[in-house]
Amino acid sequence: MNREPSPIGSELDIRSLRYFVAAAEELHFSRAAARVFVAQQVLSRSIRSLERRLGMDLFDRTTRRVTLTADGERLLEHARQIVALHDRAWAELHTGPAQPVVVDLLSEGRLTGARILEAARRAAPDVEFRGRYGGGAGGALERLRAGEVDVVFGRLDWLDQPAMDDLERRLVRLEPLALLLPADHPMAERESVGVDQLRGQEIDANPARANAPEWSDFVRQFLALCGAYSTPPHVPAVGLEDQGYHLVRQGLPIPTSLDHLDVPGGVIRPIVNPVPLYAWSMAWRTGAEGPGLAALRSAAASLAAANGWLELAGDDRVWLPLPDATRLARGELLTVRDG
Repeated sequence: MNREPSPIGSELDIRSLRYFVAAAEELHFSRAAARVFVAQQVLSRSIRSLERRLGMDLFDRTTRRVTLTADGERLLEHARQIVALHDRAWAELHTGPAQPVVVDLLSEGRLTGARILEAARRAAPDVEFRGRYGGGAGGALERLRAGEVDVVFGRLDWLDQPAMDDLERRLVRLEPLALLLPADHPMAERESVGVDQLRGQEIDANPARANAPEWSDFVRQFLALCGAYSTPPHVPAVGLEDQGYHLVRQGLPIPTSLDHLDVPGGVIRPIVNPVPLYAWSMAWRTGAEGPGLAALRSAAASLAAANGWLELAGDDRVWLPLPDATRLARGELLTVRDG
């Protein structure tokens, strides 16, 4: 009785099948070798080994051309399926389920990062985004490097800042600074507050936050600009309700962003003459890609274009701290990569 040959002990390996598919589709061994990134001798040796294992010729070779035999034609369809199944299984096992894109939005109430995240969610509904409020860009950058978050929003330049060669970045907004004032504060009656009107005033600038060196640096330079002085360092208020309670209880101005949620018991007034600017940027790990990151970059660019976030009005006097001012003068802050 004739028995069908058994594959046991003569199993086909994926590499040989991959090389065979390339050669069968190219019908040129040099081009096939280049396609799979091996030397031609390696590819030819592997295919000859495959033919010996199968006990059949897969190619007719002459000095002028290479063609598939009838057995080669039959194997090609199966080989394509086997290689595709192998690659799909490998990708699924090593990629796993899609991970959420974790975004640090700096602090609750400041709306720049939140607006970008909301626009990205609308543009990429299939991507899961998770927003976080880390409280400081300096600490958030360390979590970004550690892989705990994927994108960071905030001021990314400050004096004595370590190098950021391992991260990519994009400027997204030059936002005017404002004061959060108790509703019954004398300056709350004004439409805006001039920098010179802050001289000698006590401000709750809270400059000594370990995870926010960018804010401490900003505050030191701003206080020197306006001649105000800060309250002693203290535990910061977290959340809008706590901010409102703290604001009303102490009765002092608090520097904040102009684009800010309403705080119970407080009003927000822009600072002018000059207008202090907070340079919002987004950062991500070098080489990181994916639909979530692409959606965030695109949303930031669209919002900036639609709302003039990166425009400097010629009639307004503006102020940026160092090193932001130096980078802006060089054109570095406004040099952004297409998303």
